[in-house]
Amino acid sequence: MQSKSDRIEALAEFLLSLVPVIGILWVVGLPQLLGTTWLDGQILPLCIGIGTGAALLRRPYAAEAGAFDICLGLIAIGCWTWSAINYDAWLTDFAQRSVSQWLPGVLALILMLEAMRKVCGLSITILVWVFVAYAMFGDKLGGTLTAAPQSPSEIVLYLYADSQGVPGFIVRVVVTLVLAFVVLGNLMERSGATKFFTDVAMRLMAHRRGGAAKVSVVASSAFGMVSGSTVGNVMSTGLVTIPLMKRSGFPAPIAAAIEAVASNGGQLAPPVMGATAFLIAEFLQISYVDVVVAAIVPALLYFVVLFVQIDTIAKNLSLAGSQERDVPLLAVLLRDNWPLVIPIAVLFVLLFAFELNAARAALAAAGLLFGLSAVRDKRVLAPRRIGAILSGSGRNILPILLIGAGAGVVVGVLNSTGLGFQLSITLAELGQSFGLFTMLLLTAALSILLGMGMPTAAVYLVLSVVLAPALVEFGVEPLAAHMFLFYFGVLSMLTPPVAVASFVAAGLAEANFWRTSVTAVKLAAVAYVIPFLWIYNSAIILKGSIASISIAVGLALTASILLARGLAASAENRGLGLAQVGCATGIGLLIVWIG
Repeated sequence: MQSKSDRIEALAEFLLSLVPVIGILWVVGLPQLLGTTWLDGQILPLCIGIGTGAALLRRPYAAEAGAFDICLGLIAIGCWTWSAINYDAWLTDFAQRSVSQWLPGVLALILMLEAMRKVCGLSITILVWVFVAYAMFGDKLGGTLTAAPQSPSEIVLYLYADSQGVPGFIVRVVVTLVLAFVVLGNLMERSGATKFFTDVAMRLMAHRRGGAAKVSVVASSAFGMVSGSTVGNVMSTGLVTIPLMKRSGFPAPIAAAIEAVASNGGQLAPPVMGATAFLIAEFLQISYVDVVVAAIVPALLYFVVLFVQIDTIAKNLSLAGSQERDVPLLAVLLRDNWPLVIPIAVLFVLLFAFELNAARAALAAAGLLFGLSAVRDKRVLAPRRIGAILSGSGRNILPILLIGAGAGVVVGVLNSTGLGFQLSITLAELGQSFGLFTMLLLTAALSILLGMGMPTAAVYLVLSVVLAPALVEFGVEPLAAHMFLFYFGVLSMLTPPVAVASFVAAGLAEANFWRTSVTAVKLAAVAYVIPFLWIYNSAIILKGSIASISIAVGLALTASILLARGLAASAENRGLGLAQVGCATGIGLLIVWIG
């Protein structure tokens, strides 16, 4: 007989499983097959409520969830379901704001934000509450940031039940597009993708100078591209690669930093970019291929700098390649892991050759992977295994769903109060007064600050809402602006004082956190510089003539190699190292001037 805590845990797991189920059924078009229609305003509140209820049960106020936590969870589910049930009626009579509408809205929003605090941390929750406070009291401010006056009931109902509020575009993207890739990533991890990518990297790189670190780069970037979580990637591949690097002679802080930077690079690597490539395309209403093309050169430069620095460090430490021969041949690895290879190939074919909707392509690849893995492992498609996959996907999507809901609050406040327009004007005036470069520096710092500790997709969702409009308003090309914010949001994982990826990697390596994080910033140095270059010269993101692109990319590659050599230079060659950094800076300025 199950104990009370086991029953509550089972309830939380059931709720977590429901969100992927609803999202999958929505993406595959089950309502249309049944001759019905599911509107955003009916499905999204339901997912938000279920996610809120699951979060409140999984993060109770006491050591174990009790009656109080269950009560709060049920209230949250009930209040958000009430919005879903009444969506049609409220849509046609939104001017009516009775207590039966705004009171459930107050409870739903408060519980959703409390769930976000429990799951995602205090900093992002405080940011959202600041926007709520602005909506309530901003009309009393003076100056350009004065909010349009609204009654509390108007604010609550706009955030609670309007398609421009919480159950809006951002949550829809999370429940469909992001969820599909979360399911695929969860299935890949359960099917042995981490070991497969690490073994392939070992076969390709282990024998080279500093090979153990290069294994980390290849394995972590390949797995991280699909996983959508830098920290999850560090925890998966780092368990293998960090001890391998330490055994081969890399100091612990350097081993940890290499793993953190490589795992973070997976989020920047096309064609998936932790699912953010599809989000950028969706937000800007452009082709997914355009986003992938734009991301190629920046990602190439990121990994070139990392590889060159690793090679220089290995040379300075006199580290030879690994002589371990226990990894099978590449052909054997591919033969034994065909259930992983075929679905990835199918995913890219569906995306590029057939231009299938990204969410459906990811779910098709996930379904194929699930079936092929069952055949390979001779496992029956047991309900328990399916339930574990669904609940695992629910756990992975939960923080992104709640942050997406919080971003919906921000969007609602920006729209309803006029703050979005005012912020764009204010930042544009800042740019006019102090120049574009100053505006970019401020935006980069805010991106790092806002992105600290958040999953990749969630980082982009928040930044695209809060900061992207101001850059575009100032005249920055939209794709360049969104890529700029995305890069600096992802770099928050490496940037002290928070540097979550470096913190986790340092823990695995038993290394000093500060030495690890400073080393990681050096290893990823080009990622802090190159976004500024493509703002001024879009040839870096492959926009322009063949001649301009060739010159810009060639110069950027030269500068990146000089920068990498300079940063990794030994103490004996410090003067040469500084000279190389200076040359790299000069070439970067030349790229800007050419643009």
